[in-house]
Amino acid sequence: MTTDSLRSGPGANGRTSRDRARLPVRAHLPACGAAAAFGVPVLDVVVPVYNEEKDLRPCVLRLHDHLSRTFPYAFRITVADNASTDSTPAVAAALAAELRGVRYVRLEEKGRGRALRTVWSESDAPVLAYMDVDLSTDLNALLPLVAPLISGHSDLAIGSRLARSARVVRGSKREFISRAYNLILRSSLAAGFSDAQCGFKAVRSEVAERLLPMVEDSGWFFDTELLVLAERAGLRIHEVPVDWIDDPDSTVHIVRTATEDLKGVWRVGRALAVGALPLDRLARPFGDDPRDRALTGVERGLARQLVGFCVVGVLSTLFYLALYSLFRLGVGPQLANGGALLVSAVANTAANRRLTFGVRGRDGAVRHQAQGLVVFAIGLALTSGSLAALGAATGSPSHSTELAVLITANLAATVLRFLLLRAWVFPARACPEPEPEPDSEDVR
Repeated sequence: MTTDSLRSGPGANGRTSRDRARLPVRAHLPACGAAAAFGVPVLDVVVPVYNEEKDLRPCVLRLHDHLSRTFPYAFRITVADNASTDSTPAVAAALAAELRGVRYVRLEEKGRGRALRTVWSESDAPVLAYMDVDLSTDLNALLPLVAPLISGHSDLAIGSRLARSARVVRGSKREFISRAYNLILRSSLAAGFSDAQCGFKAVRSEVAERLLPMVEDSGWFFDTELLVLAERAGLRIHEVPVDWIDDPDSTVHIVRTATEDLKGVWRVGRALAVGALPLDRLARPFGDDPRDRALTGVERGLARQLVGFCVVGVLSTLFYLALYSLFRLGVGPQLANGGALLVSAVANTAANRRLTFGVRGRDGAVRHQAQGLVVFAIGLALTSGSLAALGAATGSPSHSTELAVLITANLAATVLRFLLLRAWVFPARACPEPEPEPDSEDVR
């Protein structure tokens, strides 16, 4: 196969911007259909390389042989050269000419994320994957990786070296760094996936088409950013435990890569906190998620909302008490209470909006805060009234007594706050009824 040139303009499937408004319902890809008849592969495996003249040929030969023997669908292997300066381009071009289903793409800039973005954006395959050239991951995991995407069960799939049944051989230094990095992701970005850095991932093309424009990184953090955005948008990520053997000759610069990853974690976390990412573009049509279906007589998400509200409430109360104690050093109890309650109320509304009631994006944020301030006013009336009553009863109460009264008043306001937030500020959105299909008589 000759070297392919990358196309520009609309996606390979010719979708317009209007078609990209929503993700289509996941469907099982046909084993034999129009795509196969026109020579379009079901799977496109990208192997990003930079100065890999030694390992490239054995890697591609082994991968091509494995797919030819075990993969039941048409496939393609794309070697994405990240501006190599050795003989990697010649080796890749020779492989593309020698093996059917292998192509070579040359990029003049370095960056694994840049290579994946370029090739995935222009690929016509419905399932896109990539793996590292060292083939540290056992290839027997490749079919389990892409099978949920082909069947329509999942949106993305990742190999995990940290899953309980994974079998991994690597040094203690890399093991510690990997686990520490994933712990950072879980604590800072609330990531639910177990292994962000394993070079063994796949995604459905319609998902990649919408996710890739949102991903800013072009280096090693590309994978993590893609997964975090997908998870926050509610997409399904399938994990496959892998057998993995560390490559002692890896050229990855650990310190520099870790530094760039931490910068990426900060950037993505900040963007998510302020609602700067349009994750609503990844919404699927009604009916693909059973939680979207309208059910009569069923309170949707009440238990989860109560748990989220309680967690946010505990943190907000601690934040409020800390602020009150700080403000009390310079002003009277009423001003200290009002200032602490105002600041904590804004934070509480923002946290409940995102974490408890799952409202994403900036739409309606100002209105929600305004309604939250009304709820705040009710809480202020209860707590201020309690302080006034305490002052009238005792004259000069101790600081500990003030805190005890405020805690009691806040507990009394909590139930009312939850009811108001759920029924008025963040009411459950009604699911639109599907439009009935016209009868044949109406068509005539």
